[in-house]
Amino acid sequence: MLTGAQTIVLLTRGLDLSLGPSVSMISVGSALTMTALLGPDGANGIPAALAGSAVGLLFGLLVGLFNGIAVAWLRVNPFVTTLASMNICLGIGTSLSDGRPVFGIPEEFNTAGYRLHVLGIPMSIIYAVGVGIALHVLLQYTVVGRSFYVLGSNPRAAVVAGWPRRRLLALAYILSALLTAVGALILTARAASGAPNLGGGLSLQTIAAAVIGGVSLSGGRGGLSSAVIGSFFITILSNGMNLADIGGYTQMLVMGAIVIFAVALDRIARLNV
Repeated sequence: MLTGAQTIVLLTRGLDLSLGPSVSMISVGSALTMTALLGPDGANGIPAALAGSAVGLLFGLLVGLFNGIAVAWLRVNPFVTTLASMNICLGIGTSLSDGRPVFGIPEEFNTAGYRLHVLGIPMSIIYAVGVGIALHVLLQYTVVGRSFYVLGSNPRAAVVAGWPRRRLLALAYILSALLTAVGALILTARAASGAPNLGGGLSLQTIAAAVIGGVSLSGGRGGLSSAVIGSFFITILSNGMNLADIGGYTQMLVMGAIVIFAVALDRIARLNV
């Protein structure tokens, strides 16, 4: 799901470095809201869970608006824009939680987001598949989705065609941030807490997964199926390194090397076109 969020902006020839820190900020913000509204002995669990989810989505919307307006209307480079929002999200998430996990979220939120199974399938998988199908339809079968490809492959053609280029570009960042918010809420339910380090290296991992799957950093090429393939590869690699008891810092080094390798392959593929 998070790789899908990254894919949306990559298709427009952008990227989102704020994805990981925004996951952490959304997790902390939603958890604090839920714990503040949760009554004694878990009373008001459902209203608290709904309010926390709404706050998480609002945080995501604000991040998307910030990135979208800066990139589309202020014409700030996507790298610089999302680097700034990355630090903003990191600072807000850490400040709100004082750098500590937020425990005590409603049981109803944890159940609906993670523990509940339908026909033996975890709800988190059902959410991911549902969002994935919706995103695939959006990118492949709607005018808005196809416009993201045009913005990435030939921005001038979009302008000549009279498309609202700035609004479409901003929409890409907003959709990406909202999708990130949904993923953050699911991860929060899985962790049963709001964690200021929940996002970790997700920004790098999602970029690596998308590019390895075939999404071009130059925009206009790739899709959700590409992102899914890359995500499976990164997940298997990460789990394999954990099972091999490879340290976290070494894993970061490996992930960085994979990104460089994937970017080099993308560059070679474009030169051969």
